[in-house]
Amino acid sequence: MNIVGDAKAARTYDAIVIGSGISGGWAAKELCEKGLKTLVLERGRDVKHIVDYPTATLNPWEFPHRNRMPDAFEAANPIATKCYALDEGTQQFFVKDADHPYVQEKPFDWIRGYQVGGKSLIWARQTQRWSTFDFEANARDGAAIDWPIRYDDMAPWYSHVETFVGISGNKDGLETLPDGEFLKPWQLNCVEKHIQKRVAEHYQDRHVIIGRCAHLTEPQQIHYDQGRAQCQARHLCYRSCPLGGYFSSNSSTIPWVAKTGKLTLRPDSVVHSIIYDDAKTGPTGTPGRLGKATGVRVIDTHTKQMTEYYARIIFVNAACLNTNLILLNSTSRRFPNGLGNDSGVLGRYVAFHNYRGNIVADYEGFADGYYYGRRPTTAFMPNFRNVRKQEMDFQRGYMVAFSAARGNWQRGAGQDDFGGDFKDKLSDPGAWHVFMMMQAETIPRYENHVRLSPDQKDPWGIPQLVTNIDYTDNDRRVMKDFLEQGAEMLDKSGCKHINPYDDHRNPGLDIHEMGGVRMGRDPKTSLLNAHNQLHSVKNVIVTDGAAMTSTGTQNPSITFMALTARAVNFAVGEMKKANL
Repeated sequence: MNIVGDAKAARTYDAIVIGSGISGGWAAKELCEKGLKTLVLERGRDVKHIVDYPTATLNPWEFPHRNRMPDAFEAANPIATKCYALDEGTQQFFVKDADHPYVQEKPFDWIRGYQVGGKSLIWARQTQRWSTFDFEANARDGAAIDWPIRYDDMAPWYSHVETFVGISGNKDGLETLPDGEFLKPWQLNCVEKHIQKRVAEHYQDRHVIIGRCAHLTEPQQIHYDQGRAQCQARHLCYRSCPLGGYFSSNSSTIPWVAKTGKLTLRPDSVVHSIIYDDAKTGPTGTPGRLGKATGVRVIDTHTKQMTEYYARIIFVNAACLNTNLILLNSTSRRFPNGLGNDSGVLGRYVAFHNYRGNIVADYEGFADGYYYGRRPTTAFMPNFRNVRKQEMDFQRGYMVAFSAARGNWQRGAGQDDFGGDFKDKLSDPGAWHVFMMMQAETIPRYENHVRLSPDQKDPWGIPQLVTNIDYTDNDRRVMKDFLEQGAEMLDKSGCKHINPYDDHRNPGLDIHEMGGVRMGRDPKTSLLNAHNQLHSVKNVIVTDGAAMTSTGTQNPSITFMALTARAVNFAVGEMKKANL
């Protein structure tokens, strides 16, 4: 019995974090800094900063296929290869289609990164705070249940995260996109500034700004202490940055907390389910209703052996859909339909960002203008639709992103050219082109959901996830408005050959899936409370995309990080008061 007890003690921690991506890394950082012995479980392989970035400094001619994927790879991975960031230099950080199958009742492109650091190695790094309008939108128009928090609850945690991460940006003074703790901003180029000026002249409610992104333009001491250095504007970010010029779990939070001695990182660990014990009680002593989770069941990726680990609190940060999967698979006598699922909405109200609208155009002029390096952000325009009240024939709105660049330097040189004339053509950049896109909010719907397959298993014996997620007429009306307004703004800016189009992409390819374990005020319609605890299992906390009650129009990762830091602070306080 002593041997058994000792073995269990060796697998017992103060806290367990499921997932090592952006939110999981932050959970680990905050928990370890507060003195908790923390186990981080990652289903993928270990990836150590610098050591495991094999392509980070390779030139195009050093790749066997010149940084393109061979036809056989694309044929075997029709989903993964749709992602703009996957190529020969980055493919090692993407899940291949056959590695973790799922069932698509409706087309959904699930892009995943299973390794230590998760998708923080391959994210787009754009970081915008939510505004008061975003947190109040559900209550204002009734499109979804009310958020249990507001901007004022989040503002100090945004600042806490931004200071550590390092966010470049300009203080623009916009209500719709609050300012933060910024490093020196990147700069718009001459054509983008021209469009910015024309938009300001023609529209009072539309503001073009330089993007805000997690890149170190002017590293501060806190960033040097992490071992990170200034971004060199190489735009090789998706291969992972050996300089730590952009934020990732691998370059920042994980090595930072490893120094505390409180972190245990276990890669190759697929979480099967969370263990719920009816006998564990809350402060009132009432069994069942106030029962607790005691640990997690983990399957070794290679041996398929199952092991149980135990902790007082469990953070579920496996990324939105895998977090849903884990909770749905965590069944017990008390929770036959998934852990904490008294409301019956676990896996429901999944939403995403609508990227289908795009516009390309040409700009004639500024022939003597160019730009420096490969800037890691673009021009942005915060949402201007339905901000304070319902004004359009669709709900919510969209953020606009656009960039201007000069064409291929080799455009004027033909294969038969030779000599001095050939060299001159190679040194002459092409004309200016503009690309504009939308990032539109979608409305959470009960019908958009994920659930477990009753008969199909993954390689670890876990039920495959079934996705049933689609666009609505509202999404198409939003896109129509963007295509019309975007084309009008480009026309007023003097652009030519303006071509708006719908790229008809599937949901999921935005890689911003959210919901399924949403926060709310009422346990009858939500899973999580204002501190991201499951209403009925308070020591299980969800702070990744699954927790989102709506999507906003902003890139969501900075909000996931801020929610995580806030939730850890509350949970540790409750542990000290013996409430967890």
